[in-house]
Amino acid sequence: MGGTAKAKKKNKTKGKDVKRNGGPLMSPQERMKAKMKERAKKKTAEKYTIDQLLQKTEECLDNFDFDMARLYCQRALEIEPTNLTILDMMGNICSELGDVEKAKQISFTFNEEAVELSPEEGHSKYMYLGQIHTGAEAVQYFSKGIELMLSNGTSGAGAFPSEADITRKDVSVAFCSIAEIFFTDLCMEEGAADRCKEAIDKALQYDENNPEALQLMASYLFSIEKSEVQQSESPRFLIISVGGEQLKELSHVFLRRRSEVLF
Repeated sequence: MGGTAKAKKKNKTKGKDVKRNGGPLMSPQERMKAKMKERAKKKTAEKYTIDQLLQKTEECLDNFDFDMARLYCQRALEIEPTNLTILDMMGNICSELGDVEKAKQISFTFNEEAVELSPEEGHSKYMYLGQIHTGAEAVQYFSKGIELMLSNGTSGAGAFPSEADITRKDVSVAFCSIAEIFFTDLCMEEGAADRCKEAIDKALQYDENNPEALQLMASYLFSIEKSEVQQSESPRFLIISVGGEQLKELSHVFLRRRSEVLF
């Protein structure tokens, strides 16, 4: 009887550590921290509104008191963790304090939340996430960013973005980012060469003098095994994109690669 009672008591105690939703177990220390955090959150919400916390944060920033600004901003973030204004402000504060890793983490969260809340507004978040991710996922982000860049312009390959802060070179650079992915992460995918060429062509259509696009075209022509006429186009793109000692060095590389293809 005594052994059975002890077993029941033991099982009952163990059951307290299991969340009802089937989530991970929490130690007593973790549960205590969670409760304290929740109490602090409620206390802050009772004492200050979000607007008041942001005003306090801005006052500290105006006085270059970044440590206090971070405290007020953190309190606001605890109340509204997905508020884009607060996330953006916290990222800037962390950058000012030299906390680069924290700033990157917040920047990532900010852009992820921005995509969820405003998927059809603003291209920069997609450009950022395209740089963070790899492979097909990165291509999707870059492609969406380009779509938004051009959304206010005339449809078609020659569409010019109407937003004042976007240039044709910005669009060209974005297409270069896609081309580079098909050169590296997705180089073994079916149709990778064609999609790479398509992205480079688009990059050159938006900025025919973009050195990055010109060098990508030269690299593309180096990499494909086609006719001598097509291979002979590579030096033209290299001559346009580079000069001086770089051109001499790349010319040697071209001659060596060309001889390997032809012989």
